[in-house]
Amino acid sequence: MGQWTRESIRQVIASKFAGRKIIAVSNREPYQHFRSNNRMDCAQPASGLITAVDPIMRASGGVWIAQGSGEADREAVDEWDHARVPPDEPAYTLRRVWLAPELSREYYYGLSNEAIWPVCHMVFRRPQFTERSWQSYRRVNEIFAEAVLQEAGGEAAVVLIQDYHFALLPRILKRHNPKLRVAQFWHIPWPDAGAVRILPWREELLQGLLGNDLLGFQLKEDCAHFFASVAQNARNALGASGGCAAADGHVTTVRAFPISIDFAEHSRRAASKDVDANMRRWLGELGPAPEIVGIGIDRVDYTKGIPERLAALDLLFQEHPEYLGRLVFVQVGVPSRTAIPEYRSLDDEIAAQVSQINGRWAMRGWKPIVFVPRQLDQQTLIALHLMADFCVVSSLHDGMNLVAKEFVGSRIDEDGVLVLSEFAGAARELTDALIVNPFCVYEIAAAMHDAITMAPQERRRRMLGMRAVVAANNVYRWGSELLAALARTDPSHGAHHDRHRERLPEPEENTYARRDAQFV
Repeated sequence: MGQWTRESIRQVIASKFAGRKIIAVSNREPYQHFRSNNRMDCAQPASGLITAVDPIMRASGGVWIAQGSGEADREAVDEWDHARVPPDEPAYTLRRVWLAPELSREYYYGLSNEAIWPVCHMVFRRPQFTERSWQSYRRVNEIFAEAVLQEAGGEAAVVLIQDYHFALLPRILKRHNPKLRVAQFWHIPWPDAGAVRILPWREELLQGLLGNDLLGFQLKEDCAHFFASVAQNARNALGASGGCAAADGHVTTVRAFPISIDFAEHSRRAASKDVDANMRRWLGELGPAPEIVGIGIDRVDYTKGIPERLAALDLLFQEHPEYLGRLVFVQVGVPSRTAIPEYRSLDDEIAAQVSQINGRWAMRGWKPIVFVPRQLDQQTLIALHLMADFCVVSSLHDGMNLVAKEFVGSRIDEDGVLVLSEFAGAARELTDALIVNPFCVYEIAAAMHDAITMAPQERRRRMLGMRAVVAANNVYRWGSELLAALARTDPSHGAHHDRHRERLPEPEENTYARRDAQFV
């Protein structure tokens, strides 16, 4: 296909799943309702997951099941907990699930983000395991299963499960309705088999995931880690043969589908007058107009490498004092998971580090770091992208990291340099970035200096290469290829696959351009 658009997704759904209801499942809801000046408003939270799945749901007119979290969410639903979204042009149904506060806290902050999250990210954080959080995780998966089964109504619906919050859900759904076609996309990294062994409930989690007809990861190396995890940690399960695993007579196709952005829409927004106005406002807020602007945009999370990035900036000023008074680094740090003590400690650590560095180097109304501890809207972020001479994405470990792709998508001026962690999935595609080891402060500082001093023609060559990659492999390609791969699976595979590996089906080869050699 020459160009991947929303229409590409519609065509796949019409040709492969005509007459079937499409049901998406995620922890975060795609729209939240809240009260503003006695008026009901509705807004879409900032999330790469939401941006990726929303086009599928708009094309299908299906049902998206998610936890209600907006302050006015209960007021906005009908007797079946349904709300039509988007509010301005309703295209699909949002089904909200209500969780008791303690249950939600233990499932989300506990098992999901204090156990599974640190195990899956290679950043040397000790996970926390409690039986109570495990039981809450299991119960929430059962609650969501009840909602999916109600929406499917016993029919052969298509279920698209998102991320690590629902590892048990596929097996539960298949047990109650074998006619369901179930796919799950795991947005974060999958760890090596040794790390999986740390999880006390590893076998039940793996068996749950093997209930999928299709299991998608960001990278082929994640798929390889998953197969090794199955071989070492799941009894009565086999993998990998032809990119499949089998357990209890059911075959699961495992494939890499690197997620992306809507490149065309991002570029269109970058050309808008609102972005120009935001750029002028930002320049006014940075004090004396800086000659050089660097940016970092992250959730405040220990996987993002923010302290290491700031330490590299400090080192850059030590080694290159010529940048004093000339360079300003804007770090957006969106508060995240503040109910977890480690995240609150990280907030304090970053605030102290910013204060220390600014105190060391500030002079004559200039300070090196402008820290923005809040969520910014998309137009404001694009303005930052376009203002920046360089953008630093120094994640210690990331499934993909869409900030890197958004920076590239914004650069309609074909300028700017991306400094990118080798441990972010995006580094497999954006090979024209300056690739760094995010644990090495000296390496990040050297890359910042290289970005600042790079010749204009070299900046343009690199940015054109990255823009071509993101344009060719956009979010519509991700959605279309995932759905097409799910259509090729056969939920009726017999019970003899666990004894005859050679009979496992061969999935079609992933054809993502310009990255096959790197996804190993």
